[in-house]
Amino acid sequence: MPLARLGLGQTAPFWSWAAPLAGWLALAVFGLHIPLGVTALLLAALLLPAVLAAVHHAEVIAVKVGEPFGTLVLALAVTVIECALIITLMLAKPEASAALVRDTVYSVVMIILGGVVGICIAVGAARHHVQRFGLHGVSAATTTLAALAVLVLVLPNFTTTTFGPTFSQPQLVLVGLASLSLWLLFVFVQTVRHRDYFLPDDSAAEADSHIVGENVTAMQGWLALLLLMSCLGAVVLLAKALSDPLAALIIQRGAPISAVGVVIAGLVLLPEAVAALRATRADRLQTSLNLALGSALATIGLTVPVIAALSLWFGWRLDLGLDPKGITLLALMLLVSSMSLGTGRTTVLQGGVHLVIFVFFLFTSFSP
Repeated sequence: MPLARLGLGQTAPFWSWAAPLAGWLALAVFGLHIPLGVTALLLAALLLPAVLAAVHHAEVIAVKVGEPFGTLVLALAVTVIECALIITLMLAKPEASAALVRDTVYSVVMIILGGVVGICIAVGAARHHVQRFGLHGVSAATTTLAALAVLVLVLPNFTTTTFGPTFSQPQLVLVGLASLSLWLLFVFVQTVRHRDYFLPDDSAAEADSHIVGENVTAMQGWLALLLLMSCLGAVVLLAKALSDPLAALIIQRGAPISAVGVVIAGLVLLPEAVAALRATRADRLQTSLNLALGSALATIGLTVPVIAALSLWFGWRLDLGLDPKGITLLALMLLVSSMSLGTGRTTVLQGGVHLVIFVFFLFTSFSP
């Protein structure tokens, strides 16, 4: 095998590139628009191996570049591809996609804070009882996330220049610039100015818990990055192909169309969720939180300014403000997160509280 001759067998085993290849081949054969049936089940079966392959390559990159750059790579890659998927959907159906950005961003924040963080805390507590993390880094992330979430998802309901859950053009420009600026400032703090705030306390344990060794060459790192992009592309496109049959199934069950955004967001976030869970099982809760919170920040900080600019260019309508139910759950989730992640240590109780709120979010998304 060529990869073995190049000495890449450890970092690029057969399954790690065969999984996305199978996904791309299936997409080439069946396309992105499929009916609910055997084909949909086949694509769904190809989704999980592609997710696991993406996590593997992200681990390789994390070993090569070190933390917190490793978690930033996966979060940034998923967000860029997710943003491209939203743009594709809005270009195809701009009038029917007015609330797509709102539903996606809201779902991502709730899935990450409630589901991913909750599961990581609960699983980590079940395995290690009490887990500790750097308070300064997590506090910076939650503070930035709270500001962005309220400005983007709540404030539009209370502005009076325009009617409904929308911003005027100058307001949209301001919120887009603010989102991008805060995200860039957070990345600067995370990777340059205060990088130590986001590093695990036990670097030796962190290195030992990776699935590959520490000796990752530059060639192996670049190969892992290319394969990671291939895996994430396959994951997002497989999720897109499954969105239509899922939408049909959801509508048949009487759930609102906004629930489709929840399902798609959950599918797209699978690689990060699996990577975060692996890290917390290895007693690296700091890495899990870096990945989860960084992904939520990147979703708002990159998606909102890009879609805002395109909406101004094409004249799209953007419904950003949440309904009262969404505002209530978002406010509760942000409040609980600030308190449960404000002590520097977690137990199973905090994980349980996050998961209960997440269950309410899921239930009310399908049964409002």
